[in-house]
Amino acid sequence: MHAHISFSTARLDGLLDDAGIDILIVTSKHNIQYLLGGYYHFQFDYMEAVGISRYLPIFVYVKGGLDKSAYIANRNERDSVQNRTGAGFWMPPVVFGSSTSVEAMTLALKHIKSIATPALRIGAELSFLPTDAADVLRKELPGCQPIEAMRPLEKLRSIKSAAELEILREASERVVASMVDAVSRTRLGQSKREIIAHLRRAEQSRDMVFEYALVTIGTSLNRAPSDQGLGRGDIVSLDSGGNYKGYIGDLCRMAVHGEPDGELVDLLDEIDVIQQAARAPIRAGVIGGEIYAAANEALARAPHGEQTHFVAHGMGIVSHEAPRLTASGPIPYPADDANVPLEAGMVISIETTLPHPRRGFIKLEDTIAVTASGYQAFGDGSRGWNRFPA
Repeated sequence: MHAHISFSTARLDGLLDDAGIDILIVTSKHNIQYLLGGYYHFQFDYMEAVGISRYLPIFVYVKGGLDKSAYIANRNERDSVQNRTGAGFWMPPVVFGSSTSVEAMTLALKHIKSIATPALRIGAELSFLPTDAADVLRKELPGCQPIEAMRPLEKLRSIKSAAELEILREASERVVASMVDAVSRTRLGQSKREIIAHLRRAEQSRDMVFEYALVTIGTSLNRAPSDQGLGRGDIVSLDSGGNYKGYIGDLCRMAVHGEPDGELVDLLDEIDVIQQAARAPIRAGVIGGEIYAAANEALARAPHGEQTHFVAHGMGIVSHEAPRLTASGPIPYPADDANVPLEAGMVISIETTLPHPRRGFIKLEDTIAVTASGYQAFGDGSRGWNRFPA
């Protein structure tokens, strides 16, 4: 029965022990998808709002008792579940009947009461728990103070399986190939909106879900979509996230109309020196903070180091997931993994940005998988100046 479970129950049980959690109530889309091996009801893949409430799938996981776990499903979800189980994929026992977040939590707590004692400690994803569902939890289990379950779940996801690593490799390579494709289709005078449209079609043609593109043109540092057009000699920064089988490919590459002059070549080389320095210490067993130490040494030597920004963060189903290596990056969170060893299977995005006031926004972002002896770089092509057609 358990042959197709996509996660390690032993690892999850250990993480829950560390967090003081006995029963886990999972409500986020990304963790439902992860724990159910990629499953998410197709009807609400685009938007979770329906009627006066929202779709709220709930996976109740019992530490050390997988057979006591349950999945709380929407009334209209039977066909999706049937297709999943019919294809041989594992699903926990399914409880159908919810249409609202209140109904979903009511069913989840009914199940918990049937298999647990009131003394058991409950963990929940507090950032992904609607207030009305939380009210049901407090009412049905008086005195229960849910424990934040974000950390054990992100630590579980941080070590990727071989299958996950292959998906992330494909996601990265397809995003980069899509960028090259978009560059080849862009013509002088076309706007950022048109460039993004080229990129969207390129990613979709590669079986990806286009999520976003942050694009600059020329000397502007504005990365939002606009009608600004590509001019002669302009540089363009393409930073895009494309989703492949639930995992994010997030990389940045540079392009130029015409030939880059010597200064542009030097500036991108300067960025690459920092990127390569950050890669150098990466291998299993190295303290995560060594990535920043190496990057900061390179920044100190760089001609434009004081203007340049470096950040490294985990990648997977969620961008900026564990390992979390800095408390001073663009996304605020504690650097919980800065002083602990990297592990094989972790995937890290490293990015170096130079917002040059005279030449424009220059950036590289790469995806690096930690191995026992070093690292593998996913989607590592086209890291120089890509050329728009003359």
